[in-house]
Amino acid sequence: MAINITAGVTGGTQTGFTTPGYTMTADKGPDINANQSIVSAVSGTQTGVRVHTVSDPFSISVWKPKNIRVLPSPNPVTGKYPPLPSNRYMVIVRKGANFAANNAPAIATIRMYFDIPAGTDAYDAANIRAAVSMLVGTLSADSAGLGDTLVSGVL
Repeated sequence: MAINITAGVTGGTQTGFTTPGYTMTADKGPDINANQSIVSAVSGTQTGVRVHTVSDPFSISVWKPKNIRVLPSPNPVTGKYPPLPSNRYMVIVRKGANFAANNAPAIATIRMYFDIPAGTDAYDAANIRAAVSMLVGTLSADSAGLGDTLVSGVL
């Protein structure tokens, strides 16, 4: 896959963190169509943040479809296309999080799905890229706000 999770990732701004950084280590993906990396070290001020272990994961997996769907042919009489199939890509982050003292961490799972209609990758690639650019920019620009919302429940 073209996505490459580098050895060093600069984290987005978060309330209570100063210059968060993550050392990533490549791991075997959970399936043939996935790449995975784990957080093996953190940097900056991130008091209480733990790195990856089996029972307390801190990982990111990127998935592509096993079978890429293509644009179907239009109806030869009407010229209309049948319902378009989509190709689903996923990004999944798993992080152990404590809910009480003296308990094993529960696993928080964050999933992002990208359902891309077949054919748009070739016919309108610029707008697929624009959607991703806007999403990543929005999440990056308001990383602390999203973190605050997930902690406080206030949108």
